[in-house]
Amino acid sequence: MSDRKTMKQLQAEVDTYISQFKEGYFSPLAMQARLTEELGELAREINHYYGEKPKKSTEKENTVEEEMGDILFVLICFANSLNIDLEDAHNRVMAKFQTRDKDRWTKKDTK
Repeated sequence: MSDRKTMKQLQAEVDTYISQFKEGYFSPLAMQARLTEELGELAREINHYYGEKPKKSTEKENTVEEEMGDILFVLICFANSLNIDLEDAHNRVMAKFQTRDKDRWTKKDTK
């Protein structure tokens, strides 16, 4: 049995988690602030691992994977709070890229 989850399952899992609390989802502005905060934490980790800025000895050891997971969680919360189906949103974006940007980049040879 696979432990892979669909986007709908991820959204439902997050909704089940958030629904147990009286506070529920934060407001859209608070969600945007949380997403920005998490993105900043990812940027910091990227800078430590791939940039020129080493971690201080007092800084907690986080991973890029962990920070991306935090961003995904907050993004799912944001989408759920606005009743946005992320699978549908993804499909619309991919259709846009596959039409508007289909010849924008140099394709690899498939020979």
